[in-house]
Amino acid sequence: MAAVKYKRVVVKLSGEALCGAGQYGIKPEVVERIALDLRDVKKLGIDLGLVVGGGNIFRGLKASARGMDRATGDYLGMLATIMNALALQDALEKLEVVTRVLTAIEVKELAEPYIRRRALRHLEKGRVVIFAGGTGNPYFTTDTGAALRAMEIGAEILLKATQVDGVYTADPSRDPSATRYRTLTFTEALQRNLKVLDSTAMSLCRDNALPIVVFDARQPGNLKRVLCGEDVGTIIREAS
Repeated sequence: MAAVKYKRVVVKLSGEALCGAGQYGIKPEVVERIALDLRDVKKLGIDLGLVVGGGNIFRGLKASARGMDRATGDYLGMLATIMNALALQDALEKLEVVTRVLTAIEVKELAEPYIRRRALRHLEKGRVVIFAGGTGNPYFTTDTGAALRAMEIGAEILLKATQVDGVYTADPSRDPSATRYRTLTFTEALQRNLKVLDSTAMSLCRDNALPIVVFDARQPGNLKRVLCGEDVGTIIREAS
């Protein structure tokens, strides 16, 4: 396998990645498999930051559509991300990967508050940092939180781990003729409304020239392949 292309990365995991397709909650065996992949990547000497969503437990936007106050729903979703971050930390620590959870919402008995310089020190000491609590503000998704944290810590790329093997011209589960894009520009992704990340996160990455790779997290070893520059998933970047 080729040498790694990046020194510092942020991986965005959906909450659903921790429970398996079409399910809710946290499935320990699924979390363990993800942790094994992350351990293998960490052994490559990469500075690794993680952002995990909370959709396997609670979705603020869906709750808002059913009558709940939007801000309240979003705060509940942020708490769900903290639960997922702690589960992921537990799985990594069992594999002897030193991990810290930093959260934008203070829960001092469980995790450290997010402070940028503290996150940088943890990374410099070789620890995996899990960023929880989104941005700490309602009306922003964990996609935006991942883009923001990636830029704050100087990550070279944002890796979006999904349930499909890249970005397609249409939903491949509904349209068998859909084809995978190997590369896209930020402008193309926004104009075609491909919904790789939410538009705020995508614009943030575009404005700061932070490339994104979308790949299938269910395939063991895919994360390492992406980091070694193999043709996995779809890369979104500035036009050359």
